[in-house]
Amino acid sequence: MRLPIEDALPDLLTALQSRGRAVLEAPPGAGKTTRVPLAMLEAGLTDGTILMLEPRRLAARASAERMADVLGEKVGQTVGYRVRGEAKVSANTRIEVVTEGILTRRLQSDPGLEGVGAVIFDEFHERSLNADLGLALCLEVAGALRDDLILLAMSATLDAGPLAVLMDAPRVTSEGRSFPVETRWLDRPVPKGKWFEDAVADLVVSAAAETEGGILVFLPGEGEIRRVESKLTGRLPPDHNIRPLYGAMDFAAQRAAIRPETKGRKVVLATSIAETSLTIEDICVVIDGGRARRARFDPSSGMSRLVTERVTRAEATQRAGRAGRVAEGTCYRLWTKGEEGGMQPFSPAEIEAADLTGLALELALWGAEAGDLLFLTQPNAGVLGEAKTLLHMLGALDGQGRITDHGRQIAALPLHPRLAHMMVLGGADAAPLAALLADRDPLRGAPSDLTLRLKALDDLRAFRDRHPYDVNRPALDRIRTEVKRLRGKTPSKGMSAAELAALAYPDRIGLRRKGDAPRFQLSGGKGAIFAPDDPLGASRLIVATDLDGDPREAKIRQAIAISDSEVRGLFAEQIVWEDSCAWSKRDRRVVARQQERLGAIALDDRIWKDAPSDAVANAMLDGVPDLGLSLSDAAKRFRARVMLVRDAGGDLPDMSDVALMDSLDYWLLPHLTGVKTADDWKKFDLLPALRAMLDWNQMQALDAAAPAAFKTPLGRDIPIDYSGDDPEISLRLQEMFGQTVHPVVAKRPLRVTLLSPAGRPVQTTMDIPNFWDTSYADVRKDMRGRYPKHPWPENPREADPTLRAKRRT
Repeated sequence: MRLPIEDALPDLLTALQSRGRAVLEAPPGAGKTTRVPLAMLEAGLTDGTILMLEPRRLAARASAERMADVLGEKVGQTVGYRVRGEAKVSANTRIEVVTEGILTRRLQSDPGLEGVGAVIFDEFHERSLNADLGLALCLEVAGALRDDLILLAMSATLDAGPLAVLMDAPRVTSEGRSFPVETRWLDRPVPKGKWFEDAVADLVVSAAAETEGGILVFLPGEGEIRRVESKLTGRLPPDHNIRPLYGAMDFAAQRAAIRPETKGRKVVLATSIAETSLTIEDICVVIDGGRARRARFDPSSGMSRLVTERVTRAEATQRAGRAGRVAEGTCYRLWTKGEEGGMQPFSPAEIEAADLTGLALELALWGAEAGDLLFLTQPNAGVLGEAKTLLHMLGALDGQGRITDHGRQIAALPLHPRLAHMMVLGGADAAPLAALLADRDPLRGAPSDLTLRLKALDDLRAFRDRHPYDVNRPALDRIRTEVKRLRGKTPSKGMSAAELAALAYPDRIGLRRKGDAPRFQLSGGKGAIFAPDDPLGASRLIVATDLDGDPREAKIRQAIAISDSEVRGLFAEQIVWEDSCAWSKRDRRVVARQQERLGAIALDDRIWKDAPSDAVANAMLDGVPDLGLSLSDAAKRFRARVMLVRDAGGDLPDMSDVALMDSLDYWLLPHLTGVKTADDWKKFDLLPALRAMLDWNQMQALDAAAPAAFKTPLGRDIPIDYSGDDPEISLRLQEMFGQTVHPVVAKRPLRVTLLSPAGRPVQTTMDIPNFWDTSYADVRKDMRGRYPKHPWPENPREADPTLRAKRRT
């Protein structure tokens, strides 16, 4: 059967021969994965090996098998494959299909790609992080070391324009072949109370009754596949054969789902692995559950995790196309047509959403910054910076950001750098924990303690005899398989599970806070809390390996208790004694402590009895904005005088509240000796500190322009209040007898409040001579009767000032 890609092959081969690069756009079903590598081999484009990258192990194996079958050979001869933990290649292999991580490892060990003549990036539209990195590295190799290296990117749905510009390559398009597909949506949304798996199973039963031909059901993951399989039991006709298909299953079972059914009707329950790359025979019906799993950075685990999300419109279109590969088909969608408008057009590239710690490590190993390489999407600088910080904490990068010998060991392991660091230092003992932390939680409804998971992993029968928790058996089996693979990497180092967890999560060692609630301070600076009934909540120290991601106070979902001695043994070089002298808003005082710290946690905390006075003063200074400036009456009068003269053009410092707060360390700090608490501050007189802001000449100018007091005719000093609109004094009326000129300060008349012998205001005036001439007579008439023992002369201008009563006669 002639494949649609055949029509595009001449242009593609011409582009590769003349330019050495190309971008091929071909929809699913065009035959690009099987036909293009063979066509390149037949055309003799290169004497070297043709490497073709596939995003998944199943696709790598299946495509190698199909090409080998076309050649009438077994896999491992002309066509072979290499995936993690398995390889079928020989000295005669010319086309080698590999998973994307394999290429990265090969480039890091052999930047010149000796013996490789061409690299094909299949399914590049999926935009995996490894594919983006692999292309960026290959472009640099081709530009600097290998101008003969042929590069081809093949895509099913990606807008290839930007990719062609990045690669400086021609675009070649294949139309592909597809039969008409009828799309059927739900009449109304799935009821809120209905389980997803129940809704999918119901749709499968309906579709099986309405259609003919093989059925392909898209589900997000293995768990959903198993549950739907269980719910379909007994609901389909006997000749309907249910075939699960997901990446972690046995390859023989995967083949059974891919090959044509010999008897009966095939119902394939598959993950997104079936969207591209794989050709599943005899499919005429697609049922799209509308969900997909993607790698996203998960703050809860500090690594990338697969999360379930709604499919995009591009993914839905691609899935529907699977129904029209061999004949007219039907696509059932588990959503209404109206709901489709709310779907995203495309999913983001993994480099935009995933954890970048592995990428940062690969870049350091390569010896380049992200900006030095040609990425189709440049990684976010902030996220990449956080990744580098973690790598430095793990000892993978030195102070200059260069990779260390330890970092090279980490990079050699196919694990997240956290777990690889743990494996390098912990050896074979770390394998169970590494496999457990890299996968989904195998226990449902269990407390947070990691030791429960390790016990279930070690002896499931004994675990079930003692514990009632539900076990995800497929997940546990998958973890056990990974443990076997990892155990052969390094020898045992005899570390406990708690120590191993702390190696992987040095930023999540938690110290219990004071109080009844199970709250913990983590060494990385964040806070975390256990569920109230979690047994680990009473521990002094824990390592939190899974949090819910709340930025303020995360809930701890998985953790393990660790002892002081274990923490000290692991992090002796990072634990330091620090002297801390700081203002405490809660205690409203300066708190001086000496603490033995690991990051943000204090393993030991003591009172700093002999804290230096300057350290205490500086800490108290931080408390002043909290407490506010509290000026005595004398200090207020002094500040008012300064501001009056300053406003009039005098060369005096700004003593406004804002200016004083902005310069506390300049004018206040030298005077804070002995002040430690809010009560001390209340008693503290700011006047000396304010006066010290003026030098001798400024004080002379101030006293001359705005004296602190008015000297009465009796020679007494009456403080002048400068806080109002006008300078003001208050004194007994009799004390102003003989005053014939109104007093003036700062070229402004004083506001004088004259008091009765009892100290009550009688008259306020800004013109004493005028008062004597006018109002005084009325005041005298009124006051003589009330205060007959005090003098009330007819002519106050000529009377002697006095504070005494008249002598008895």
